[in-house]
Amino acid sequence: MNRLHRREFICAGATLLAASTIGVSGLLPTASAIEPIQRPGPPKFKFSLAAYSYRSLLKAKPGQAAELTLSDFVKDCAAMQLDGTELTSYYFAPDVSDDDLRKLKAECFRLGLDVSGTAIGNNFCLPPGEERDKQIANAKRWIERAAVLGAPVIRIFSGNAGPGQDVAAAHKLAVQGMEECCEYAGKHGVYLALENHGGLTATAQGMLKLVHDVKSPWFGVNLDSGNFHGNDAYGDLRQIAPYALNVQVKVLIKYDGGKRKVPSDFKRLAGILKESGYRGYVVLEYEESPDPRIECPRYMKQLREAFA
Repeated sequence: MNRLHRREFICAGATLLAASTIGVSGLLPTASAIEPIQRPGPPKFKFSLAAYSYRSLLKAKPGQAAELTLSDFVKDCAAMQLDGTELTSYYFAPDVSDDDLRKLKAECFRLGLDVSGTAIGNNFCLPPGEERDKQIANAKRWIERAAVLGAPVIRIFSGNAGPGQDVAAAHKLAVQGMEECCEYAGKHGVYLALENHGGLTATAQGMLKLVHDVKSPWFGVNLDSGNFHGNDAYGDLRQIAPYALNVQVKVLIKYDGGKRKVPSDFKRLAGILKESGYRGYVVLEYEESPDPRIECPRYMKQLREAFA
């Protein structure tokens, strides 16, 4: 049953997005806490691979160049016949230029790939001051870069309460940081998707509290299948699935606080996303030790079969 809707926005999504990108005043959606996302028609899945899966190959070691470049990664995504490629921010040069981003975007296009999204690391729970300002500035810089790349969504974190910091105060700071960045993101036609990634988002309850408190139509969830570590991980994922803008899939599910690992049930996850009416990218984020260039094609085949 398609029971999903987003107040004042998704019903006119394409029109509003177009208006925002050409700067038509008065047509941007008003801010409101998000509701489950309205998606007409049956569920639809496209497949992508996170560059984080290749982290051991893309990250330079001391005194050595990285084994692969993002261009190599993109070519591998094309060889796997994927629909998209997720270009994690960590593997770009800190001073990457817009021209470099455009060249990589053009290469993706020539290979028949969307840039399905990008991802940053951040902590919006930091108190006011220089370090918090750096976190906000980096998020805004990557919003600009995502727009150049043509990436429609950025995976973000909330952060966590620091030593001696009240959890309620950390929550409030996280909400403020996300709302500020969402306002900026909306001006560039980019969504911010909060990942369930420990800290304030370690549980479905904490995740949903943030989801309901952030008031922006440019905000949603990055559902990570491997990041709830309680006794009912799939039940927790089912709670946040109606808000998902992007989905990242791990090959293992962890229970008992991460102490016990079992293979992910891709078919069960597909059922949860079908039930929620999800339409969008399913991104493999491979985190295990064996060679990702061997393992990722194998797991992508399993994902396609499970989501068929």
